[in-house]
Amino acid sequence: MAVIHATNMTPTKLELLTDWLPRQDWYVGGEEPPELDRAGGFRLDDPDGAVGIEFMVVVDTAAPEPVAYAVPLAYRGEPLEDAPGEALIGTSEHGVLGTRWIYDGVHDPVVTAQLRALLRGEAMPQHLTLSDTPDPTVTVQGAGPDDAQDVRVNRVLRPTEAEQASPAGIVAGWTWPDGTAARGAVVVVA
Repeated sequence: MAVIHATNMTPTKLELLTDWLPRQDWYVGGEEPPELDRAGGFRLDDPDGAVGIEFMVVVDTAAPEPVAYAVPLAYRGEPLEDAPGEALIGTSEHGVLGTRWIYDGVHDPVVTAQLRALLRGEAMPQHLTLSDTPDPTVTVQGAGPDDAQDVRVNRVLRPTEAEQASPAGIVAGWTWPDGTAARGAVVVVA
């Protein structure tokens, strides 16, 4: 199981995402830089223990209406070979582990393999901030062992009224700036 270190990262994940997010073609914010708040997410374990995997939900409060984004992150101790240029979100100094290369998880084979494993019931979502603690609020619905081949991350999140209304995939929650809880499909099986 992944160990969550009580330390700082410089620059922070939110600082890196504030710069990276507006450059993505799925970004729906305006001309102003985003103002990001961490709003939810979960972790997955790399079976080999080499890659940190975090599925982060951030809310941009600079937009006229808050917008929730899903960003799977991969933390590596060295650069990811053959990664496309847009995959690297940035580097950060971790207080315990040293330099971390932080990638958009959709470009990282370890992250995508673990998302598929979660969909097949072969991996367990972990709490975002507690080591060795499953997160029972993250659920898989409507996907079976054969359905986890083609997955898509919902980058701009939309809450659903009930999980039954969500497509097959991974459902997780986040919190809007006013404290309202929301749930929706963060990953869907295409």
